[in-house]
Amino acid sequence: MTFEPSDALKRLPNQFFTRLRSKAAKLIEQGYDVIDLGIGNPDLPTPAFIVDELKAAADNPVNDRYGPYRGYDYLREAVAAYYWREYGVEVDPETEVAVLHGSKAGIVSISQCLLNPGDTVLLPNPAYPDYLSGIALADAEIASLPLLAENNFLPEYGLVGPTIAAKAKLLFLNYPNNPTAATATAEFFADTVAFAQKNQICVAHDFAYGTIGFDGEKPLSFLQTPGAKEVGIEFFTLSKSHNMAGWRIGFAVGNTSVIESLNVMQDHTNVSLYGGIQQAAAKALRGDQTTVKELTAIYEKRRNLFLAELEQTGLEIQKPKGSFYVWIKAPDGFTSAEFFDVLLNEAHVIVATGDGFGTLGEGYVRVGLSQADDQILEAAKRIAQLTLFKAPIAEKTLVRRTLS
Repeated sequence: MTFEPSDALKRLPNQFFTRLRSKAAKLIEQGYDVIDLGIGNPDLPTPAFIVDELKAAADNPVNDRYGPYRGYDYLREAVAAYYWREYGVEVDPETEVAVLHGSKAGIVSISQCLLNPGDTVLLPNPAYPDYLSGIALADAEIASLPLLAENNFLPEYGLVGPTIAAKAKLLFLNYPNNPTAATATAEFFADTVAFAQKNQICVAHDFAYGTIGFDGEKPLSFLQTPGAKEVGIEFFTLSKSHNMAGWRIGFAVGNTSVIESLNVMQDHTNVSLYGGIQQAAAKALRGDQTTVKELTAIYEKRRNLFLAELEQTGLEIQKPKGSFYVWIKAPDGFTSAEFFDVLLNEAHVIVATGDGFGTLGEGYVRVGLSQADDQILEAAKRIAQLTLFKAPIAEKTLVRRTLS
């Protein structure tokens, strides 16, 4: 007997990363040395002092019991202390912090918390695909915000028509950005607050890569902007900042009404997070942040190694300002999928196709820097040595047809 899934499940988008990996699996099965730069999964271990805190917490029988549905006070207080120390933002740990089972849980939930069927969401294009999941479950409508290279991959609110702006209830942003690796300016965030205030829109800023900024520039928190807490919230995860991806621990900070809605949703779904992980997360936030700075330096080194090898290829790449991604425009005449196939079949390098992040990602691929330095360098060398980049410009279309 087969039971039909709900309409809500049917609305969920397909995971395009799974499709990409199925292509690569055939080469791997044949014994080829394939370098995977397609996903954003940190490769380095969690700092030892955080792991030690978890080990100690596991010996405390209080953590064997159900914890508070909304997280322990000490963790919410650690979040508030972190935001004050790092960004000068005052946060009320009682009403302005929601502890999450990873920031993705909150990103998916916020659409269900704030939207009704038919409501409008302003969604950057391209964007992290999992924003679509919550929107689909809420049965909401999407209005696209183009992210274009000529505007440094920042949306232009002046292009949002008054009818769409009036209908919109939620706006997603993500800086440092996945997939484009762009960062936001103070002026852009000020424009965002003004736009949200004028149109009564909630801003959901995904700050997953908030600690990863390059060339001496520290990424801005949206909440540093005057008025930001009045119009929105910010999601933060320890996955990237402290290499705790598998721990599934994050939080949301900001507008009290939205935080309350997220907490109510969690009261009915995720219940409570293991106390030992909460204790370790608090240690990570309050502890020495040297490892966070060292990690950013590692990603910056990898970025530089990768770009240096590709300088002579003629590929169009805006130098990443943050995150651990490189957003590469495919050569003229190539779609994202065609360039992916060349990189996989000829260089044995996996990337993510830009079209998986939205229609305006077509013509791009995303490279993740979450592999060891030698792997990053080897992948870049393989790409740079492709016949594609050795051929005269007039012959490149022919090369594309041959390789495909």
